[in-house]
Amino acid sequence: MEITWPPSNRNVVARRVRDILASSVGLAIIWPLILLLAALVKLDSPGPPIFRQTRIGYRGRPFTLYKFRTMVIGAEEQEQEISDFRTHKFEQLKPPGRDPRVTRLGWILRRTSLDELPQLLNVLRGEMSLVGPRPLILEEDSHVGGRSRRRLDLKPGMTGLWQVLGRDDIPFEEMVELDYRYVTTWTLTNDLKLMFRTLPILTRPRASC
Repeated sequence: MEITWPPSNRNVVARRVRDILASSVGLAIIWPLILLLAALVKLDSPGPPIFRQTRIGYRGRPFTLYKFRTMVIGAEEQEQEISDFRTHKFEQLKPPGRDPRVTRLGWILRRTSLDELPQLLNVLRGEMSLVGPRPLILEEDSHVGGRSRRRLDLKPGMTGLWQVLGRDDIPFEEMVELDYRYVTTWTLTNDLKLMFRTLPILTRPRASC
């Protein structure tokens, strides 16, 4: 059953206070790790350590998402070429989902989800939440219509139903439906449950990168 929408101002404020406190404490604790990983990314391959990408956020507003760079410079321009190569020549030579554009360190960062640590800055800035719908790139967002646009009624999150139930293995349509379900049944208690369910998942490496 869907909850009454929109949620009360008190719950919205509580969600934001939680995000500010958690992201501030998290950044204060792990900043040495962030600096170390940034230096390792820089040493591992040419280019900046932080990858910036435009995503669609709350109410359809674009924002810049931060991650540790896990691919070689120019990877986005190579996407179609790599897709064709994987389909015609490489299917039997590489594990499914293994992308040759991913750097050596990037492969480790992705498998452990450490590449997502800079998103704590997005949470602190108010562009994301700890829990929420998955932040989509512009092209992906253009394929979301109808009632599924409700997924934009809450800020995107570092984790969510899509993370807990399958991460990158979930088909796009199913992921959008999970986001719709999350938003239309949102409570602070459900957020807390998803956060606790995310922790053991982060200790299990992703099967493909």
